[in-house]
Amino acid sequence: MTEERDDIIVLTDENGEEVEFEHLDTIEMNGNHYVVLLPVEGEEEEESEVVILKVVPGDEEDEDVLVQVDDEEELNEVFEEFKIRMEDEFDFVEDDE
Repeated sequence: MTEERDDIIVLTDENGEEVEFEHLDTIEMNGNHYVVLLPVEGEEEEESEVVILKVVPGDEEDEDVLVQVDDEEELNEVFEEFKIRMEDEFDFVEDDE
């Protein structure tokens, strides 16, 4: 039996396949809204990468659209805010590149 969760969002990837994500947070920053998502499939793993998407308002008939953030500085700024907000809930591992 699968439990029904209201924090799950299903998105369609570039291959047309549906992927489930857990909605972790919505952040408003610099006049924009961003959603922070965690892929459900990799939940068992100790380390998972979150996905940050920008919310772009649709027109009157269309719903809001989630788009990839291409600006690395913008992405890092949102992620830093997410880490501050969620420091008690998650252990963040610094990526040594």
